[in-house]
Amino acid sequence: MTHLAAFVLCLAGFAALAFATRRQQRDILGGSLRSNTTYGLRVAGALALLSALGILVAKYGWSLGLVMVSGHTSLAAGIVYCALIGLVRTHGRPSRHRPSPAAHTAPGS
Repeated sequence: MTHLAAFVLCLAGFAALAFATRRQQRDILGGSLRSNTTYGLRVAGALALLSALGILVAKYGWSLGLVMVSGHTSLAAGIVYCALIGLVRTHGRPSRHRPSPAAHTAPGS
């Protein structure tokens, strides 16, 4: 149960940190969030990651707990990263980021 709780906290923490970046806000939400919201997402993400660390260190001690939190954070970061790639590919970026098809044709073609 501690592994599941720690993993869910890591996943939520990295998701919050990802949505705290302006690029992800622009690409997924279509615009930037207020600075207070962005700051709140950063704090929530950091607290979630620290809570996962606390759960695992309290249960398994510093040596094994740090190794376990490293594994949980690596897996959670990979899942969030792949989810962001998939989201942008399925929903697409806003049109202002895509070059027009005419920009790639040679003159006289």
